[in-house]
Amino acid sequence: MPEQHFDPDRAIAGTGMGGTMDLGVDEAETLEKVPGGPEGTGPRGKPRSLWSDAWHDLRRNPVFIVSALVILFLVVISLWPSLITSGSPLKCDLAKAQEGSQPGHPFGFNGQGCDVYTRTVYGARTSVTVGVCATLGVAILGSVLGALAGYFGGVGDSVLSRITDVFFAIPVVLGGLVLLSVITSNTVWPVIGFIVLLGWPQLSRIARGSVITVKQNDYVQAARALGASHSRLMLRHIAPNAIAPVIVVATIALGTYISLEATLSYLGVGLKPPSVSWGIDISAASPYIRNAPHALLWPSGALAVTVLAFIMLGDAVRDALDPKLR
Repeated sequence: MPEQHFDPDRAIAGTGMGGTMDLGVDEAETLEKVPGGPEGTGPRGKPRSLWSDAWHDLRRNPVFIVSALVILFLVVISLWPSLITSGSPLKCDLAKAQEGSQPGHPFGFNGQGCDVYTRTVYGARTSVTVGVCATLGVAILGSVLGALAGYFGGVGDSVLSRITDVFFAIPVVLGGLVLLSVITSNTVWPVIGFIVLLGWPQLSRIARGSVITVKQNDYVQAARALGASHSRLMLRHIAPNAIAPVIVVATIALGTYISLEATLSYLGVGLKPPSVSWGIDISAASPYIRNAPHALLWPSGALAVTVLAFIMLGDAVRDALDPKLR
């Protein structure tokens, strides 16, 4: 037989049907597994989880980046307002009432002679505190009750469904006028408690439906057949796969809770002076809208931007976590 020499410029690759075909070196190298894996996979070709895949999409979503930066700025000035203002929101001078922008006071003064810029900055602390605390309370209470009702079913599920129907029938603003009008506290906690009281049924319904869907999957049935306890099924198999819809709804609802606090404060049953709130400032500036529109414009604009940022963040998270939108 004639001696065969290996040609480094050619390579032999199996066709998968018993034959072979000649490939160039560049073509043959493409058959090797790339360390990074194809799109949708991690290192060594391992598929990404739902959360890593969602984070991969969020980092490339400009809506998420812009809204996250706005929210980060709001959180920073809520914790350390002295970073961008050195004044006091309670320091007022009636001699400067309704005056416009001046050096050191870019937003002008309100009807009481208070610096609108300083009060707008400090108002972010109230809004962020109410939004975050109320959302955490609603998410924890609603998720626990809804998950237990969806997992065990039976009488408990029926009773919870009827209770949520009752709460859904209560108008939010009217309920706030009735319940908060008898409370004289000037802190944010009565408002947070009211929002949690009327907000948990929505998250409860979401969590209940998600748990009912997840518990019917094969891996949950297999774990139950292997003798897994109820707590292990809930914490290890059901909760991690059912929590995504709750996170999406809670993120969007956070902006709604901020606007609800401002509405109740505007009506005089939420926070009350001397507390600093965008709703209080909007209410105080409304009678002077013709003479001093700047006193109404800035807190209203800050409220609108904050609510919009959280709603945009929730929409971005929803798009990343919902496989149907991919």
